[in-house]
Amino acid sequence: MEHRKKLIYVTKMPIRWGDMDAYGHVNNTVYFRYMEQARVEWIEEMGVPVRPGGTGPVIINASCTFLKPMNYPGMVEVRTYVGHPGRSSVQSHVEMLIDGELYAEGAAKIVWMDTQTGKSAAIPDNVRAVLEAE
Repeated sequence: MEHRKKLIYVTKMPIRWGDMDAYGHVNNTVYFRYMEQARVEWIEEMGVPVRPGGTGPVIINASCTFLKPMNYPGMVEVRTYVGHPGRSSVQSHVEMLIDGELYAEGAAKIVWMDTQTGKSAAIPDNVRAVLEAE
């Protein structure tokens, strides 16, 4: 099995005061929001609106490894990587950094789905071209 990771998208977002929890660091659920925001930005940048109807990307699993606690204030850089795409899915990997230092790593399997039938659909050609480009 091929294990390549291709850097596909980089974005930065501010750590908000409201992202913090009672322990004084970014709540673990917010890391998934950072990954989600980066994923939606990347997918929409490819010309795929993330909206109900037709076919579109859904997540069938997601994980995060918390290496260091993040704190307000700060800017988190989210780097999104993808593996080799299958017919209807692609594995994504994420690094979350502050000032170049790795704070968390995540992953999510993205599957293209027909929102009317609930069944998987082939990755659109324009998206596949981006995923497979060297």
